Amino acid sequence: MTKRKGIKSAVLAIAAFALIAGACGGSSDTATEETTAETAAPAADPCEGSELKLGLAFDTGGRGDGTFNDSAARGSEQAASELCYTVQELEATSDDDRKPNLEALVAAGNNPVIAVGFAFGGAIEEVAAANPNVTFGWVDGYLDLPNVKTLGFSEQEGSFLVGAAAALKSKSGTIGFIGGQEIDLIKRFEAGYIAGAKAVNPAIKVESKYLGAAGDNAAWGSPDKAKEIAMSWFKKGADIVYTAAGGSGAGTIDAAVEAGEGKWAIGVDSDQYLTATPDQQAHILTSMLKRVDVSVFLAAKAVKEGDVTGGFKIFDLKSDGVGYSTSGGYLDDVADQLEAFKAKIISGEIVVPTKP
Repeated sequence: MTKRKGIKSAVLAIAAFALIAGACGGSSDTATEETTAETAAPAADPCEGSELKLGLAFDTGGRGDGTFNDSAARGSEQAASELCYTVQELEATSDDDRKPNLEALVAAGNNPVIAVGFAFGGAIEEVAAANPNVTFGWVDGYLDLPNVKTLGFSEQEGSFLVGAAAALKSKSGTIGFIGGQEIDLIKRFEAGYIAGAKAVNPAIKVESKYLGAAGDNAAWGSPDKAKEIAMSWFKKGADIVYTAAGGSGAGTIDAAVEAGEGKWAIGVDSDQYLTATPDQQAHILTSMLKRVDVSVFLAAKAVKEGDVTGGFKIFDLKSDGVGYSTSGGYLDDVADQLEAFKAKIISGEIVVPTKP
């Protein structure tokens, strides 16, 4: 559970004393100045008395996955510090945990309750219908209920930009894409990546492979499999691999490190450069940013301000809901080209496909 921290300040008491001067055998004037030490009251905690509670239901992987769930966690931390929410978190370790976790968060008085991940589908439908006075948020899902805010993303737009970056930086003309479950959601990542790469180099070769079929939750936590695939591509000449598979992407980063100079991984959801080791940072070209943190924070903010209605909200390039990272400076020489593509997507001149 994450709890907000009050900010307290200490005030130093300052005392001033008069000097007493005296002369032997003569008259003296004694002046004494007294200042009473003042102690100021501690600054008031701006969140003192707040009863706002935010429940966050992580999917498998939870905090520490380095990507999707960690991004959601940053949004809840922002809600705690800026909106005075107390945050309760629960993680699903199996399919059977999702509904009980949502019910537990509701029972604890959290409102809103936000489910992180498309796999909460059946669970959130039942729990939201049974608790019409609680507002729910659902990242990556869609549910037409009056108390469910659906938080969706244009993953294909951000992926287009990292695909363009890959094509601009590739020296071999061969790049790769590794997906988690082979589902429509992840295919949006693949479609955008391929489209962006081919917008730069129509002749570029893009290898693609998935770690599991729909429903195979191991696909999100199999870095060993991702590493094996990426390493095989690196050995055959590919020089950049983008992975949209949750925690499995760590395997691709490790493969790039082991493959050596000129081999790159592209991260996903969060800026993975920021949590990587120096050896790994030298091989993380960029990351496709999916601002789950923004969606979680804005959903919490809406509820605090009285907006408890459901609805469908898309976070795209125009709303800064997706994008790409520039940490490491590896894209500095192609930034102008990437920003030109971004502008064309926002204006509608480029419509990014959602299917490969």
